[in-house]
Amino acid sequence: MKLHIKKGDIVKVMAGDSKGSTGRVLVVYPSKCRAIVEGVNKVKKHSKPSPKNTQGGIIEKEASIHISNLMVVDSKGNTTRIGRKLDEKTSKLVRYSKKSGEVIK
Repeated sequence: MKLHIKKGDIVKVMAGDSKGSTGRVLVVYPSKCRAIVEGVNKVKKHSKPSPKNTQGGIIEKEASIHISNLMVVDSKGNTTRIGRKLDEKTSKLVRYSKKSGEVIK
């Protein structure tokens, strides 16, 4: 399944508790249509002491957010929809901003 969001994209949250915040996509789960965004949708997780974390306690980490609630931010700082077109030089499919028309890397 093709998604409009990839790992490393800068996205803005359009709905939910973190509405209006922006961040970089850390992980994308295509089968679940969810993504983890840096600094967005923070949750507190209780953890027992383990060899990796000897202290234990409450850890704050990012939870996944549904992809339909995210929009890609282009280089000018505007939220935009994403399209795909064939690049003339390389004859490969590239993503582009529907608002400004520029190619998104």
